[in-house]
Amino acid sequence: MKIIEHFVNGKSFSGSSKKTSEVFNPATGEVSAKVNLASKKDVDDVVAIATKAFVKWSQVPPLQRARILFKFKELIEKNSDELTKIIVSEHGKVYDDARGSLTRGLEVVEFACGIPHLLKGEFTENVGTNVDSWSIRQPLGVCAGITPFNFPAMVPMWMFPLANGSNVDVSISYSLRKYFYFKTF
Repeated sequence: MKIIEHFVNGKSFSGSSKKTSEVFNPATGEVSAKVNLASKKDVDDVVAIATKAFVKWSQVPPLQRARILFKFKELIEKNSDELTKIIVSEHGKVYDDARGSLTRGLEVVEFACGIPHLLKGEFTENVGTNVDSWSIRQPLGVCAGITPFNFPAMVPMWMFPLANGSNVDVSISYSLRKYFYFKTF
């Protein structure tokens, strides 16, 4: 039986929990794998890893972040048929629906490729007597996202491309993980 592990910082790991959950093929109802469930310690460890990575990642200039997003966009486009088939096999969607879900997510990635412009702050002089108003956009830290099972590509792609240099820990479909991680340092 295939065992699906956690995927953090570019590596698989089993975690400390001995609990698993069955993964079913939606077309046949048969068990196709087991997935390791996370313990509180596992989650704490992942947050600690992300917190450490945040220190370096938050200092990456927006232009370099945009280059990474362009590479991610290229990977999605290059592997879109395989990604669509994974969504079909794991989630029971028809091909066109799965492809549409992937396309909606890709649209957000395309939008986020303009992040250097999106991260510009604002300044308004004299909004009141002797009062100026300004805003800046800065990375906040580690964020978490738990996505619905029935949108394994689209919803995660709504979250992390727009994270503005913050680290995002996302729970996503296990087979799609290899497409959602690529080493930036």
